[in-house]
Amino acid sequence: MDGTTNRPGDGSGSRRYMPIADHGLIGDLRSVALVATDGTIDWYCAPCFDAPSVFAALLDADRGGCFELRAAVPARTKQFYFPDTNVLITRFFTEDGVGEVQDFMPVSGESAEEGRHRLIRRVLCVRGSLPFRALVAPRFGYAALPHTLRVTGDVAVFESDAMDLALTATVPLEQDGVDVRSEFKLAEGETAVFALDQVGGELAPRDCAHEEAEREFATTVRYWRDWLSASHYRGRWREMVHRSALTLKLLTYAPTGAIVAAPTTSLPEEFGGERNWDYRYMWVRDAAFCVYAMLRLGFTEEAEAFMAFVSRHISPGDGKPSGPLQIMYGIDGRTDLPERTLDHLEGHRGSCPVRVGNAAADQLQLDVYGALIDSIYLYDKWAEPISSEQWEHVTALVEWVCANWDQPDEGIWETRGGRKNFLYSRLMCWVAIERGVRMARRRGLPADLPRWTACRDAIYRRIMTECWSDELRAFVQHEGGEVLDAALLMMPMAKFVAPKDPKWLSTLDCLTRELVSDSLVYRYDPHVSPDGLHGEEGTFSICSFWYVEALTRAGRLDEARLAFEKMLTYGNHLGLYAEEIGHTGQQQGNFPQAFTHLALISAAYNLDRALG
Repeated sequence: MDGTTNRPGDGSGSRRYMPIADHGLIGDLRSVALVATDGTIDWYCAPCFDAPSVFAALLDADRGGCFELRAAVPARTKQFYFPDTNVLITRFFTEDGVGEVQDFMPVSGESAEEGRHRLIRRVLCVRGSLPFRALVAPRFGYAALPHTLRVTGDVAVFESDAMDLALTATVPLEQDGVDVRSEFKLAEGETAVFALDQVGGELAPRDCAHEEAEREFATTVRYWRDWLSASHYRGRWREMVHRSALTLKLLTYAPTGAIVAAPTTSLPEEFGGERNWDYRYMWVRDAAFCVYAMLRLGFTEEAEAFMAFVSRHISPGDGKPSGPLQIMYGIDGRTDLPERTLDHLEGHRGSCPVRVGNAAADQLQLDVYGALIDSIYLYDKWAEPISSEQWEHVTALVEWVCANWDQPDEGIWETRGGRKNFLYSRLMCWVAIERGVRMARRRGLPADLPRWTACRDAIYRRIMTECWSDELRAFVQHEGGEVLDAALLMMPMAKFVAPKDPKWLSTLDCLTRELVSDSLVYRYDPHVSPDGLHGEEGTFSICSFWYVEALTRAGRLDEARLAFEKMLTYGNHLGLYAEEIGHTGQQQGNFPQAFTHLALISAAYNLDRALG
């Protein structure tokens, strides 16, 4: 074997790659797998989100590795989630019968089996009879590490220097070099089970017969339904909101409470372009906004876990150039996230480079202070009062912001075109101080309120004078510029400006003219605001939901509802969103993106409330 795995199809061009949106997501709160609509697992990292990949056909159709499980005859396919769960069903419709594959990853507890990380695929024939075929072709270490294979009966063990995986099955397995194949036929009512487990050390290969698979299925369904039952949302878009909540939960790393921005790396923002980044880390901004979305729906456990992560891993006095906060952390709290390229992988549809790690971790992005302190303020208000130690951390952060808000930074969009005095960074520094003032006053906590309020007011006046353009009749991206930025949509949501303030309404109209296309919103125009990168990008989905919320708060409810309903049509067949939407409506960028789903929740919640 040459270590390659060719995807079904004609073997040429982009047909070797399923579109980004043609995938569903399963996970166990440690890692996830992406399952394509043709039944192939294209992406899976084990044992955690940011570990090297085991299956990465999404980034290299030939070398990446995959777990194919499909009907062995021509079939139409449909995919859906078992109601109110993260159990994914892929159905195959053929001339002779109907079959389905149930994909799920049991959520382990604090037990000796916690390190197992099971991936279970149960095949059923529900009508007629149907032949199936399977190909299990792992490629360890981002397809850079060789492995060996041992097949004994119904157990195959893949062994590499990085880790070992065991495949157990209820149908015969055939060795094909270092891969495993299986062909079998099921009659109506019959099932077959495949289970992929991490093994080694005390974890031996474990059988997964029909009865155990049924128990694991029932337990996993019960877990997700019990979790979702805590939701308070009963509004018009319940199905979409709950799918977004379930997706955000899948992006949570249970051992530490970290929330990853997305579970993938290097899915292109532009096909053939260089805007390919690794999102498998915890951005302070994204995770803090997730806390807001979860608290809105009534999920306090996730907010509490995130607060515990902050307390354990973020020290207010470490003296780094970016201040006491990094913009992102590893899921285990580590701060060193060196960026490198994997030149042996061709990238999704030839979009290279493929990157792991993220050099933006060293950037100065002042807005993260406001995002974090706002989430702490909301947790203190809606969940439970923060501790005295946590308040000491908050005061240290606010003091740092008071001393450092007046400096250029890379901004929310992590531009690589040089630092500027971005309005959004100033805005969120204002939020950091303003929320600190609110907490201190509401609970009578000790704080240097005269200094805090003076700094807060200075930032307000600076934005109003230096970030307003008389020519555009709008607020602008940065001081001294004439460029618009969709991040401005946060101004009324942060309660910096009244949602019907004439200056804001004029800005909203200007943004609508310049950055909005059929409800879809561009972040900015890279031609007039160079970001240090080549190529174009699509519309940014979180900005599109921010736009809905801005229209809602401005009282333009008919426009807001239409824009929201249009945005729902851009979700995939399961209601999942990547980072961006391309010119023809295709999803681009890492998938699914937490930022987009939390913004959907916020927009739906506030639009629902405004509609009554």
